[in-house]
Amino acid sequence: MKWRSLEESGLQPDVRPLRAILAERKQLIAKYVPPETQAVHAQAVAELKARHLAAKVLPVGAKAPAFELADHEGKTAASFDLLARGRLVLCFVRGRWCPFCVGQVEAMNLMLPQIEQAGATLVAISPQTVKQSFFMHDQHKLRFPLLSDAGSQVARQFHLIYRVPALQQAVYRRAFVNLPFTNGDDSWELPIPATYVIDRDGTVLLASADEDYTERPEPAEIVRVLGVTGPGNGMDEGVRPSMARGAPDAPPGGTHPVH
Repeated sequence: MKWRSLEESGLQPDVRPLRAILAERKQLIAKYVPPETQAVHAQAVAELKARHLAAKVLPVGAKAPAFELADHEGKTAASFDLLARGRLVLCFVRGRWCPFCVGQVEAMNLMLPQIEQAGATLVAISPQTVKQSFFMHDQHKLRFPLLSDAGSQVARQFHLIYRVPALQQAVYRRAFVNLPFTNGDDSWELPIPATYVIDRDGTVLLASADEDYTERPEPAEIVRVLGVTGPGNGMDEGVRPSMARGAPDAPPGGTHPVH
């Protein structure tokens, strides 16, 4: 199961703000997905919000856990080596079957030159297998690594993991979203979408997370934070790097699975 790539759809890269792209996808879902299916997804998000999951993720100022994961080519990528190059932008996504994850990684792909110009490295982490990560990387012409977090061990250390509820599992099965196959285990666990900026010493500079998978931070905001937190810049008083949804200063974002 996959979301169509730009090449397959015959379209040029979409340069609109990510929030506009995701809003359009939500409108299409509202128009074409049966109301009872939408209700199941809405209930799943409401239950996660009731648990305040986004407020409990690894926060700004904490030390990010070290990791070694296989990338989309099966090569080992270690956080130690990535941070040796500079700051690290880390996007936790659900998988290639999720149109909101696809929208985010394509938008981040377009912003990659600015991220690298700011002295940072971009990677994405998902629970899907190396093979699924390879397909996603190839289909969407991504220019940054997709890392496979088997068993969601790294995402768990960032406090992002939840188990898909039974009713939502049934919806996914009917839509041919086979998470046990895609992720290589029967846990039915996923991360809530999250984006981190990590300093070279492992300190979290920005933490953006949302229980609502249809919400994601704007890539331009990530670049802005990289500029503000760059070497010798320090943090401006007006910058609020923690962007967990539900926090007082959380900006609108965007994320969601295939319906």
